[in-house]
Amino acid sequence: MIRRPPRSTLFPYTTLFRSLEMVDVLVSSGGVSMGEKDLLKPVLKEHFSAELHYGRVFMKPGLPNTFATVTNERNKRLVFGLPGNPVSAAVSANLFVIPALRKMSGHENPFQTTIKVKVLSTIQLDPRPEYQRVGLKWSPDSTVPTAEVTGYQISSRLLSMTCANGLLVLPPRTANQTQVNAGEIVDCIVIGRFSSGIILIC
Repeated sequence: MIRRPPRSTLFPYTTLFRSLEMVDVLVSSGGVSMGEKDLLKPVLKEHFSAELHYGRVFMKPGLPNTFATVTNERNKRLVFGLPGNPVSAAVSANLFVIPALRKMSGHENPFQTTIKVKVLSTIQLDPRPEYQRVGLKWSPDSTVPTAEVTGYQISSRLLSMTCANGLLVLPPRTANQTQVNAGEIVDCIVIGRFSSGIILIC
């Protein structure tokens, strides 16, 4: 049941209401952090009786992530609340939104292709599983592609994403493993075309 909110929260309510009347999947960015910056989840739960499936994901970037479903008389709508930082939103979209849309479109394998790559530089691991943005290159004389990190990996630096064609899948740091050494082979999610020339480092 959808309940009309007080006037103070009318704008987000009306925007969500109109959107959910027109779409099967709603994707928003921002307003999913903790505390007073957590704006989306309360509106979804209180005014749309949404079922919240998760509100945080233990990963970097993209910790504040939300996925909920809103059911009305006709069908069920999917709601993805992505982080406000642009890189976090882009990474989250590749991991969650795009596979969901492919699944709904009838793809047999909705997930993006994951391949083995060789890292060109030593990478320090984070306590959380991390998806670092990399440039991939596959030379004719190489058995696996090489991956070079696209500069500083802070979540607000969009340039690190625009120059990337892969997401390096890094495990969380442990007492036995604190880094991935240059030359090691790791998994990488392909998100763009391969380059046969020099890797662009942003």
